Amino acid sequence: MKLLNDMALFVEVIKANSFRGAAEAVGMPNSTVSRRIAELERRIGLRLLNRTTRRIELTEGGRLYYERCRRIVDEARLAHEELSELVENPSGLIRLSMPIDFGVVYLAPLLAEFAERYPQIKFDLDLTPKRLDLIRDPVDLVIRIGALPDSQLIARPLGTLQRSLFASPSYLARHGVPSSPAELLQHQCLRMLDAPWVLQDAKQKLSLAVQGRYLLNNIGMLRRLTLLGQGIAMLVDEMIDEDLTHGRLQRVLPNWKAETLPVYAITETRLVPAKVRVLIDFLTDQFNRG
Repeated sequence: MKLLNDMALFVEVIKANSFRGAAEAVGMPNSTVSRRIAELERRIGLRLLNRTTRRIELTEGGRLYYERCRRIVDEARLAHEELSELVENPSGLIRLSMPIDFGVVYLAPLLAEFAERYPQIKFDLDLTPKRLDLIRDPVDLVIRIGALPDSQLIARPLGTLQRSLFASPSYLARHGVPSSPAELLQHQCLRMLDAPWVLQDAKQKLSLAVQGRYLLNNIGMLRRLTLLGQGIAMLVDEMIDEDLTHGRLQRVLPNWKAETLPVYAITETRLVPAKVRVLIDFLTDQFNRG
């Protein structure tokens, strides 16, 4: 039993990336955490961590041991949850990573609704577009949009996001409203990638080598420049509902749509605690409701 407890403590140290953070998470003195990890290393005869004054780093053997320990600890925790009321009343901290603008505009109201349903769940939110190492980074769940690189991680599809064309009334007043996709070639198009726009209606699909003065990699900036009348942009419908309602943006070529974007929930393992499972289920339902 002590070995299993020390393995669980080792997992907490890696998740927190510090002895102090792990000590706070488990309610144990920092010195005790350090001593028990040192005892674990002596027991198995292997250095698991390289310690410096600023951080800790996994050794090669430590990384392998952590991957095995985390799965064992997860299975033990899940077995306990299945026999406890946590299944009915999930609780605890969810460390969640998501893209910045998508999180602020789209996920924030969904999380607020989820929090009302599950008052015992807390959140540690990391808003970033960067690719995370779920073994090294203290994250339980990652939400990402678009095609994913190949990896050993578990990616669950939550749903898709529809994209359409939008522009501000001021831009359209100055430059005219395009009546066909071909006319987009004569307009300033705000692009996230230096690649053709692929549009389709009920009958056909077109690829258009649109151009424009702006090429960027941030959805928030893309929306802002569109609002400022700098061009026509391909935006996620659900993220600009308020702009449409208040007349700040208008649809362009409403019968034409871009390809949908898939949204994924990514975890290190299929074995996830109840708190994470209910969040994934909730988001899946929200993405796929009528």
